[in-house]
Amino acid sequence: MRQRLVMIGNGMAGVSFVEQLLKLNPKRFDVTIIGAEPYPNYNRIMLSSVLAGDAKMQDIILNDWDWYKENHITLHTGETVTSIDAATKAVITDKGVSIPYDELVLATGSLPLMLPLPGADKEGVIAFRDIKDCETMIETAKHYRKAIVIGGGLLGLEAASGLIHLNMEVSVVHKHAHIMERQLDATASRMLQEELERQGMRFLLQQQSDAILGDARVSGLRFKDGTEEAADLIVMAVGIRPNIQLASESGIQVNRGIVVDDYMETNVPHIYAVGECAEHREKLYGLVAPLYEQGAILAKRLAGVTVEGYKGSVVSTKLKVSGVQVFSAGRYADGPGTKALRVQDDLEGVYKKIVFENGRVVGAVLFGDTIESSKVYAAIRSGEDYSGREKEILFGGAGSSSGGGRSLSEADLAAAMSGDEIVCGCNGVAKETIVAAIMEKGCVSVGEIKACTKASGSCGTCKPVVVAILTATIGTEQIAVVKEGICGCTSRTRDDVVEAIRRMRLTTTKEVMHVLEWNNPEGCSKCRPALNYYIGMIYPEDHEDELESRFVNERNHANIQKDGTFSVVPRIYGGVTTPGDLKKIASVAEKYNVPLVKITGGQRIDLLGVKKEDLPNVWKDLDMPSGYAYGKALRTVKTCVGNTFCRFGTQDAIKMGIDLEKKFERLNTPHKVKLAVSGCPRNCAEATIKDLGVVAIDGGWELYVAGNGGMRVRAADLLTKVKTEEEVLEWTGAYLQYYRETANFGERTSEWSLRVGLDTIKVALTNQVDRDALNERIDMTLGRTQDPWKQIVENDDLLSAFEALTAPVSSEAAASTESGASNKRGGAAGE
Repeated sequence: MRQRLVMIGNGMAGVSFVEQLLKLNPKRFDVTIIGAEPYPNYNRIMLSSVLAGDAKMQDIILNDWDWYKENHITLHTGETVTSIDAATKAVITDKGVSIPYDELVLATGSLPLMLPLPGADKEGVIAFRDIKDCETMIETAKHYRKAIVIGGGLLGLEAASGLIHLNMEVSVVHKHAHIMERQLDATASRMLQEELERQGMRFLLQQQSDAILGDARVSGLRFKDGTEEAADLIVMAVGIRPNIQLASESGIQVNRGIVVDDYMETNVPHIYAVGECAEHREKLYGLVAPLYEQGAILAKRLAGVTVEGYKGSVVSTKLKVSGVQVFSAGRYADGPGTKALRVQDDLEGVYKKIVFENGRVVGAVLFGDTIESSKVYAAIRSGEDYSGREKEILFGGAGSSSGGGRSLSEADLAAAMSGDEIVCGCNGVAKETIVAAIMEKGCVSVGEIKACTKASGSCGTCKPVVVAILTATIGTEQIAVVKEGICGCTSRTRDDVVEAIRRMRLTTTKEVMHVLEWNNPEGCSKCRPALNYYIGMIYPEDHEDELESRFVNERNHANIQKDGTFSVVPRIYGGVTTPGDLKKIASVAEKYNVPLVKITGGQRIDLLGVKKEDLPNVWKDLDMPSGYAYGKALRTVKTCVGNTFCRFGTQDAIKMGIDLEKKFERLNTPHKVKLAVSGCPRNCAEATIKDLGVVAIDGGWELYVAGNGGMRVRAADLLTKVKTEEEVLEWTGAYLQYYRETANFGERTSEWSLRVGLDTIKVALTNQVDRDALNERIDMTLGRTQDPWKQIVENDDLLSAFEALTAPVSSEAAASTESGASNKRGGAAGE
């Protein structure tokens, strides 16, 4: 007869244990699972993706309703166990149901910590722990705009990132001097903070919350120092505590968590605990990999398989925080007796720190580039002595198993991983599971492995490791090449989508998603802007720009800044202005109390600190064209004085720059585009690090393309030499249109050129007929553009919609704004 296994909790750790148990001994138990939420098992790690609109609830389900039925599991959802009777071996639920057991597993997880602040019970104060919290945030973002997240750990940053995607202004309050201080050292934390500030987060560090303000609904947060911050929503993400109340009331030994031995058994026979609720050797674990390791031990024990007990886990974290790769493991902080190897590249945004003690790797932090994470983690677990060859960890060397060179290849690292090492932390997939899927089930692509094991099916951070394991197992030649969709909403590539838009003449994003059978019928924050761009590029005459598919800065036609205000940059052609325009700018700055007026790197004037509600009037009073400092468009054309004044100048750089800017202003492009014109080879306008740079030479001009002066500096490549100004405009138009038609949305010219190849670009532009055709298409697009500032100011419908968007929606929010309470958010003018 089958034994009766009852599990309290339907979360990731518990269900992973059941999955492993069923694989080892599927006929030993009749399984009953009791979960408090009204859902099947879902991926809590992916809640931030739901919040950001990149995934729907159905996308993060790990085990659907059918899985429970197929495995003959009795599932009670929306039900809570109120007591355990160990004497009769039964559990009682809040619905009065008594469920008998032979073996009982407590997988009760943890509860969010809620600070006991005065006012914490007000409407608009929530945690970030489950689907209900996500739904509350999404609904709040439809009606309010100011959010505070208390807590600068991983959970808080994920919540803040999601709220930014919902177009809210977000401040992160953290009591420590550095964010994610439990996973990152001060340097990595600072680099992460700078990146997140660029994305729109504002940070209030070393602040202690004192009280939540407001009447029925929250209106702000007061700190211990007496300062206040306005808010329509407060999300507490200050930590978790093991859910041990049921165990404690049932006579089971608890400390900080439910105390278990090496086989996950409590002090009460036949009662076990796994996951965040379990305390093993005085340690609690909140990351999924250790919890899956616990489940594996318990599954083998209950399946009757001989197993060595659980010895604890080396905690490692590999994750993607708002697009930034981060890895942390072991003891990463410096201490007595430790030495550290550090590599820091601020230009590339990369930081690596390996901590040694007595020659052995005891911890590490990798930021921006985590390719060595598997090797580092393996070194920590193995305890290998690296004395005298510490640098091999990052750089390889004669003594390394790679036999020399910079470092081991990813396939070598994958081959060196132990079979039980967790590859996919989101879904608890170990290397041996992936290898089994390849060898036993014939999986020959990442997509097939994903379908079979769920590895790389959630956040995607582990995908390079999955590829490496696949390569190490069957070799590169046997791997099936599968096209990747433009986002998780579709399997169609960029080329597939563009071809379908052309062939079927699809003219709205909704139409594209419907006809091409998008998995997510609403799309996501990645594909909606891309579709909007592709349709506009293909059908400039028929497509009506969809503002709801634009990013926040483009919807507001201004760059949002750290303090919640905006940056206004009027067009100044070629960096040349007039006394009249200077007077306008000065007058507007005085009238609207603009706190900072700055000359930008693109030779323009930036009005920083403009209030959102003042934007339309600022545009009206300026009576100047938008400089598009906020958009994926032509930003600016930088010039030197050329032969107009300079004794070295060989051509009129000012006129050439103005002609280029006037011709191509308002042109939408896959990413921002910057131009420059230098009047001689001395290159004072820095034309050779621009998306397109023009350098004057004796008797003509040189055109350079695909440069980048940003985070990843890249010198531009010489495209061609021409003799006349007309030819400069002709080649520039053809080049920009070819980029518009062949680049992926969000791809800079520097990345695009490396992908398609400079020779391909040259071939596409060599023929006069081809250049003429490209220029005809770009001229058609340019002929339909309008200045957005003027368009809004002169159109009552657009103006009213803009004012409705920017106006506070509650009296409390209005009162907070009028009282001068600040709510800040990051963003750069991008000049």
